[in-house]
Parts: sequence; structure tokens; C-alpha cells
Amino acid sequence: MSYRRASDRYTTPAIFFHWAIFLLIALAYLAIEIRGPKGSDSRAFWSSVHFWAGTLVLGLAVLRLLWRLWAGAPAEIEGNRLLAFLARGAHLALYVFILAQPLLRILMINTGGHPVTLAWINFNYTLVGANPIARPVLKTAHEWLGNAFYWVIGLHALAAIAHHVVFLDRTLRRMV
Repeated sequence: MSYRRASDRYTTPAIFFHWAIFLLIALAYLAIEIRGPKGSDSRAFWSSVHFWAGTLVLGLAVLRLLWRLWAGAPAEIEGNRLLAFLARGAHLALYVFILAQPLLRILMINTGGHPVTLAWINFNYTLVGANPIARPVLKTAHEWLGNAFYWVIGLHALAAIAHHVVFLDRTLRRMV
């Protein structure tokens, strides 16, 4: 079966990657917001959920990018050139986010002298060694990017709704 489209919809794998990554990012944000005070069982549990969600986002993001490079995307919907330019910029920013954010967290933990531990399967991984100078820079970047992307994700969702409700085009339907 070929995944080349005869329609203007995204492929089933692209749609799966989009919504799975969305759910995992929502879970990662939820986990970090409700994790609880330092030293608590709640914090340990929700931090583990956050690490799992981030690790899965990174894995799916790599697969999503490979899929996009192989299968492509449907042609852009004809319309305003400025909106098309802004959409491309937003999508590029979202790809950077879903790749960079988990990597920053992994590097932050590793430069703190610890492996990333995925709870419940007792799996640890380390990409770099301890570096007390790099750790606070990575921590700041991870937190800043996470906070900035509340806005980018929100604008992305609002743009999809605007396309559906205001512009009355197929943009949202192509991804559901």
C-alpha cells in the first residue's frame, strides 16, 4: 500500500503522530504543574510521568520527522500568503520544540551528574557527563522554552479553530 495521497488529508501515520505527541505534551505539562513539593511521593511519581512523556515525545518526534521527510505533507491550502508563511514558521517552531525540549531535559539531568531514569522499567540512560556550568543554562533553557510554548501551542490550536470557524477551510479537517 502506498502512502502517497490522492486527497489533501494527512496520512494516517502523520495524524497518529500529531495527536499522540499532543497528548504526551499535555501529560508532560500536567505532570510538571501538579507534581507536588520536593521530597514527596507525589513529586517522584509525577516527575517520572513527566520524564516518560518527554522521552516518548522525543521518540515519536523522530519517527514523525522521518515520516514527514519520506511521505511528505499535503499541498498547502490556497489562501493568504502571509498566513501560509506564519503557518510554516509555527510548524517549524513546533518541530524544534518537540525535539529540543526533551533533549534539553535529558541533558539537564545528565549534566547534574545523574542518568535519566525511566521508572517502572528501571531503565537509565546518559548522553553526556556531569557539567555543573552547563546544567543551570540547560535548566533555564528548558523552563523558558516550556513556558514560551504554552503560547505557541495555544496559538497553533487557535489558528486551527480559526481556519475551521472563521475561514471555513479544510485545514483542521486534514488532521482529524
